[in-house]
Amino acid sequence: QVQLVESGGGWVQAGGSLRLSCAASGSTFSYYAMGWFRQTPGKEREFVAAISWTGGRTYYSDSVKGRFTISRDNAKNTVYLQMNSLKPEDTAVYYCAAGQVAATTSTWYKNWGQGTQVTVSS
Repeated sequence: QVQLVESGGGWVQAGGSLRLSCAASGSTFSYYAMGWFRQTPGKEREFVAAISWTGGRTYYSDSVKGRFTISRDNAKNTVYLQMNSLKPEDTAVYYCAAGQVAATTSTWYKNWGQGTQVTVSS
């Protein structure tokens, strides 16, 4: 089992940037593919980005492609989500997740963080 803790959320004006971090512990981080998802009240958890265990492959939802970048540092047991050109519709709780494959559906991920709130004002 791997434990995940997100940080870096907060409030930002539209057009601004934030970088989320997800620190892993308890298991070998480099064995896991990692994903970022987000959720707003009353809606299902939505895929944002994913990265393979080597970092060689990345995947993005159409809504964030070109604005967000996922990366990882296996030496630091951390995955990042750089978010640029933020929009009010990006407002959500952001979760990182660890799984065996870099999938776009949440059911492939077995370990989840507690989430971090991102609020983008217009």
